[in-house]
Formats: sequence, C-alpha cells, structure tokens
Amino acid sequence: MKSKVKILNVVKYVSLTSLTFGIISFFIGLFVNGYSVLTPIGVGIVIGSVFIFLMGVFFVVTEEILNKMHLPNRIVSITKKERP
Repeated sequence: MKSKVKILNVVKYVSLTSLTFGIISFFIGLFVNGYSVLTPIGVGIVIGSVFIFLMGVFFVVTEEILNKMHLPNRIVSITKKERP
C-alpha cells in the first residue's frame, strides 16, 4: 500500500505543478499584449496535466483491483494421457 501512496503523491505533485504552470501561461497569453501564442499552449498544458492525473489514478486503481483478485496461478497440462 505504501508504494501506491507514493505513486499517487508523485502524480499529484507533477500534475499540480504542470497545472499551475499552464494556468499562469494561459493568463499571461490572455491578458498581456504580444503574448497571444501562450494562450493555446497554456490550454494544452492544463489538459495535459489533467490527463496525467487521471492516468496515474487509473493505473493505481487498476493495480489495486488486480492485487485484490487473488487468482492462483493454475498450470494446465496440455498433453494427452494415454489410457491403460
């Protein structure tokens, strides 16, 4: 469980940092004259940070579900047994 919390914390901080940078660049491009190129870049960074967060949470949830299934490894013989 500790590894999942570490992964969630990393995903949270990376996405929060990129979200902040994207919002700042969006507002600079929107309100400061001459920097209109930063507006679509800021929108792209914001969408990317949301995508990073959702994918990180999805991977942690998927790993948790797979660990809770407790399916044993079954070995199935594919050779034919001869009748006596």
